[in-house]
Amino acid sequence: MISDAEEPRGTRLQKVLSQAGVASRRAAEQLIIEGRVEVDGKLVTELGTRVDPDASVIHVDGARVVLDDSLVYLALNKPRGMHSTMSDDRGRPCIGDLVERKVRGHKKLFHVGRLDADTEGLILLTNDGELAHRLMHPSHEVPKTYLATVAGTVQRGLGKKLRAGIELEDGPVRVDDFAVVDAIPGKTLVRVTLHEGRNRIVRRMLAAVGYPVETLVRTDIGPVTLGNQRPGSFRALGRDEIGQLYKAVGL
Repeated sequence: MISDAEEPRGTRLQKVLSQAGVASRRAAEQLIIEGRVEVDGKLVTELGTRVDPDASVIHVDGARVVLDDSLVYLALNKPRGMHSTMSDDRGRPCIGDLVERKVRGHKKLFHVGRLDADTEGLILLTNDGELAHRLMHPSHEVPKTYLATVAGTVQRGLGKKLRAGIELEDGPVRVDDFAVVDAIPGKTLVRVTLHEGRNRIVRRMLAAVGYPVETLVRTDIGPVTLGNQRPGSFRALGRDEIGQLYKAVGL
């Protein structure tokens, strides 16, 4: 952070916030006055403050502001039957094929959140290596939510059992939340939220308690929601979503 009392250099904070799409310059000034802006870990309330957009770390209401416009943050709805890799040496369809066709100029992307080929749903793609690394690291596992169609009628008490935890061959697992969404004869739609990132964990967990999964869709990764995205489609994450992802992993 650069004080206005020094030789004028850097860019005024309200201008940086405006250029980053946080708010208009006047609204950004109000954010500063209200004490809602931090620069390099320090609260800033003076409108004359200048910052270095290339080096300063800025937070608004606790969420980090992305200042580097070369960074890309995308949400993909991975179709069923597609592998969660950027390339496949066996020639099987993979998310790298979609990136090649639909995301011009942004081929060096990290994918965050693997899904097995039979599972549809949300995968994040970014060239922000630090964020991707933290999102994938076990110590920063953000909650992920799935909708699963399982065989049979779910018995009362299953959610309590899964929240308490069950034992699998590679260790214990428990859910953060479990709910029955809908039921039809012979099948039940359930919603499962957990922090786990182990391979096929939702399928293995539900099979272990007697409810094999027939279809599975991941709908949420932390603050990012799949919504009405069509399978195979991309969308750019919003500023608030990116800021909340940073917050979730301590950046």
